[in-house]
Amino acid sequence: MTDYLLDSNVFIQAKNLHYGFDFCPAFWDWLMAQNQAGKVASIEKVADELHAGEDELAAWSEDRGDAFFLRPDEIIVPALSTVSDWARGQEYQPAAVATFLQVADYWLVAHALAHDCTVVTHEVPADTIRKIKIPNACIGLGLRCISPYEMLRRERARFVLGPGGGAA
Repeated sequence: MTDYLLDSNVFIQAKNLHYGFDFCPAFWDWLMAQNQAGKVASIEKVADELHAGEDELAAWSEDRGDAFFLRPDEIIVPALSTVSDWARGQEYQPAAVATFLQVADYWLVAHALAHDCTVVTHEVPADTIRKIKIPNACIGLGLRCISPYEMLRRERARFVLGPGGGAA
């Protein structure tokens, strides 16, 4: 069973900021190793968002395939209904609900609900009726939601410089 499901912003911010492919390949290696161990994954809809970037991250995600980016299964169907009912039952603007139900966030939360996973995202809860944030949906549905840094600390990830990895 997968412990952690990663939001697209985890990958995008890692590539653009903290763990660029060019200077921190250990992060990406760690993700792949944790995926092979059954601990870290994401979903097909997140991969679709990443592929749209047509960059190094798109290529990386395409190379991972279904082993990393999980396809929806029959267990998710009732969870999709539960998440949809929750979103419609809140005080969000109709446009916020409609948007949420059309993007990967909806599928990510439903997958986490169906498979008892912790959602990993850079998003933080927000008191707004204009957009449904992943952490708000997780709180409302009783799901665990943490930052990537919290996941890395919990899993005791270590990105240590090897020989010749110091000063240039």
